[in-house]
Amino acid sequence: MTHNMLKVGVVALTWAAATALAQTYPDKPIRVLAAQSAGSSLDTIARIVTIKMSELLGQQLVIDNRGGAGGIIGVELAARSTPDGYTVLVGAPSSMIISIFTYRKLAFDALKDFDPISLLVNAEGVLAVNPGVPAKSVKELIALAKSQPGKLNMSSAGIGSSSHLAGVMFTSLAGIDTVHVPYKGGGPMAAAVVGGEAQWLIAPAASVMGQIKAGRLRALALSSKQRSPLMPDLPTIDEAGVPGYEYTSWNGVFAPKGTPRAIIKTLHAAIQKVLAEPDLKQQFANQGLAPLGSASPEEFGKFFRADFDRIAKLVKLAGVKPE
Repeated sequence: MTHNMLKVGVVALTWAAATALAQTYPDKPIRVLAAQSAGSSLDTIARIVTIKMSELLGQQLVIDNRGGAGGIIGVELAARSTPDGYTVLVGAPSSMIISIFTYRKLAFDALKDFDPISLLVNAEGVLAVNPGVPAKSVKELIALAKSQPGKLNMSSAGIGSSSHLAGVMFTSLAGIDTVHVPYKGGGPMAAAVVGGEAQWLIAPAASVMGQIKAGRLRALALSSKQRSPLMPDLPTIDEAGVPGYEYTSWNGVFAPKGTPRAIIKTLHAAIQKVLAEPDLKQQFANQGLAPLGSASPEEFGKFFRADFDRIAKLVKLAGVKPE
């Protein structure tokens, strides 16, 4: 047998094995590592999607929350898992990208250790102020900050968090000087502005909608490029006086590097199918979110790399140093 014939035989066998695998997959429960704590927005999103996927795939998708160290414990665990399609990760920029710049040593490389499967949602942020702040618009907030440099406090969910980077991007483009006050998580960050310890923030819409509706926070603008159908009267920061501003966060699904392509495609197709279901869209809308999905795993891979580059620039701008 010639070398070429042997090569063709191996390729044919590999293809046949992959096809057989795709036809039988999944034949046992799938562990879904959620790289944030139970009750977080990532956890909520993961649960809404996995319930539907369990029905569609005929196997239970079991959520395993690993929220320690800003989600990097969950990401490390996923990176070390067997690439057989029975462990997947729901990740976010905080654990998959920002952590690379805020920790001196990590046991994973998000760009090299994972196969992207699909985007789930893009989460827009809201620029909001304490109702006592005499600013009813973005332009008025900028004017107020310029009239008293270094006097207004901006709260965030921690150094290097998405809310920190979104705020830094705003102060940089608006040319204002405010004081960054980091808190331990999204709850305390919002409570600081409600209580008047800080005057403004840019937080995920889903996490502050309740406070805005109750009148404890005043929403001024959205951080996304387009207006939201959930808050049609709210302008974007870009149109409200800071041209070029756009900051959104996201959640997506990844598999350990080397997971068979047939399995990646099966999971990708299942995710797109459940994201298109009307009742799932409604559940997301209740959270202030819109499901997105990805045209292909490759498209999500390109999106992930582009966001990595965008965040790297913002981290530099924020002067975030690894701890």
